Amino acid sequence: MTTNETESGEKMELLNANLAKVEELSLRLAEVMGHHKPLRNELNAPEPEVFMTAATAYWQNMLNDPGKMIENQLDLWTKSVKGFVDAQNLILKGQFAAPQDDTPTDRRFSHPMWKTHPYFNLVKQQYMRNAEAIRKSVGELEGLSGKDKQRIEYFSSQIIDMMAPTNFLGTNPEVLEKAVATEGQSLVDGLENLIADLESNNGELLVKLADENAFEIGRNIATAPGKVVYRNRMFELLQFAPTTDTVHEIPLVVFPPWINKYYILDLKEQNSMIRWCVAQGYTVFVVSWINPDRSYSDVGMEDYITEGFLEAIAKVKSICDQPKVNAVGYCIAGTTLHLTLSLMKQHGDTSVNSATFFTTLTDFSDQGEFTPFLQDDFIDGIDEEVEEEGILRSFIMQRTFSFLRSNDLIYGPAIKSYMMGEAPPAFDLLYWNGDGSGLPGKMAHQYLRELCQSNKFVGDGVELCGKTLKISDVDVPICAVTCETDHIARWRDCFHGFQQTKSRSKTFIVSQSGHIAGIVNPPSKKKYGHFTNKKLKGTADEWMEGATFHEGSWWPRWDTWLSQKSGNQIPKRTPGTSDFPVLGDAPGTYVLEKATK
Repeated sequence: MTTNETESGEKMELLNANLAKVEELSLRLAEVMGHHKPLRNELNAPEPEVFMTAATAYWQNMLNDPGKMIENQLDLWTKSVKGFVDAQNLILKGQFAAPQDDTPTDRRFSHPMWKTHPYFNLVKQQYMRNAEAIRKSVGELEGLSGKDKQRIEYFSSQIIDMMAPTNFLGTNPEVLEKAVATEGQSLVDGLENLIADLESNNGELLVKLADENAFEIGRNIATAPGKVVYRNRMFELLQFAPTTDTVHEIPLVVFPPWINKYYILDLKEQNSMIRWCVAQGYTVFVVSWINPDRSYSDVGMEDYITEGFLEAIAKVKSICDQPKVNAVGYCIAGTTLHLTLSLMKQHGDTSVNSATFFTTLTDFSDQGEFTPFLQDDFIDGIDEEVEEEGILRSFIMQRTFSFLRSNDLIYGPAIKSYMMGEAPPAFDLLYWNGDGSGLPGKMAHQYLRELCQSNKFVGDGVELCGKTLKISDVDVPICAVTCETDHIARWRDCFHGFQQTKSRSKTFIVSQSGHIAGIVNPPSKKKYGHFTNKKLKGTADEWMEGATFHEGSWWPRWDTWLSQKSGNQIPKRTPGTSDFPVLGDAPGTYVLEKATK
């Protein structure tokens, strides 16, 4: 027996052994799924009437204009048959090559074999033809309402993404190559990754995006020096240690969103906005919200306003012995800061000297990419979920956000982890993204029904805390920072709400990039620029047409704005006082609590 034959035999034995492991792991997988309690149907798909409406519209269009439908089908058939014939002709000529490929560039198909191998190229081309045919058919549907059309477009797009040949072992050359090169070990590792993810989420499939063992809160992320100086059932108040000899007189209190943890603003030293603000001479306080369990089911928006925002503002004023604070609200916390300012206006409370809003929506008249999830069938399902569970569990929100970018946040990572057996990357931002929080049941219901669906805050007002709160009550100096490619809080929608405040001093900024990267954009990186325009009347597009682009981060521009509203320089403040003794080191204890499954 030759050396090559021996090596070949050993490889075959290893491959067979790994395939046997796959069978063993399959039994473990079956056990995991046997204990899985599926989500209610309303949270997995729209009500059947949505698809019935689309089918009826398609049938009606066919009756009204059968020529167009037949023309579309013939076009697909012609391209499909031609692609097959071209591939066959090359093979008959003895050429192992792909036919001409005029399909658009798609990074999912970056592996060379998608272009060079006749089989994989044919599969790719046919998938892209089918996808285009579906999009065209949906795009030409008539007789549907705007929201129904958006929903059909969204769910058809999800089907298209799900059925990509890259998502299947037999039609992904990169996966097959690695399986052969590793004698099947990549498949074993991938199945182990899959089972581990299922086990950690009670049978729900949430692709782990980052290596959780690479990070530890307080050790290599969320490390800005500071102290916990106050705690109640809603939040811990963190005061960060000064790094300058003098500080601005008026303190800065930051309210992060409670859907995720505060340390998005303190990931690493190089991109920590908290550290940067401290270095500019601000006394920085940050609210670290509780990760609610089922006992918080009756906590509503009014509790976040009174026991959260108002309480934090009062405690910061007392600690610093100052009558005013400057406040920052990020995403949903920015929305709630607006509600708080409306309530304070009606109470004659002038504690907030200025307010800054990061990626904040207040006008929900255009629900954008969230339209499919903000209709009654889905919200009814969420109401039933929170009625049963007491909270809106974190993984439900995480899954929803992921499907808005399914190729980047679901299928791409799943291919790497489950089909190629690769460990997730050590990426701090993705680690933070997976460290979610739940929402109290009452609060989730109010936010979705009163604000997102009914859009009351910019209309007749929303009833909270015994008052009718309206955006027109907001009249403190404000600065809004939005992000150009943000798909969660689109900058144009943020602009519409921003315009409806009654503040006489307004600044609006559009940063390049998205919901996170556009905000966490330190000057040292010199990565993303930003747009400004002092003319705030007219449409958002008119604002952008007249805007000036500036290279680099918006942080220094905001610092110039904020410093003018922060009073004189005074000696630096050490965290805590005799009335507010230090309760522990930052990042505190609330940030360590994991979301309820």
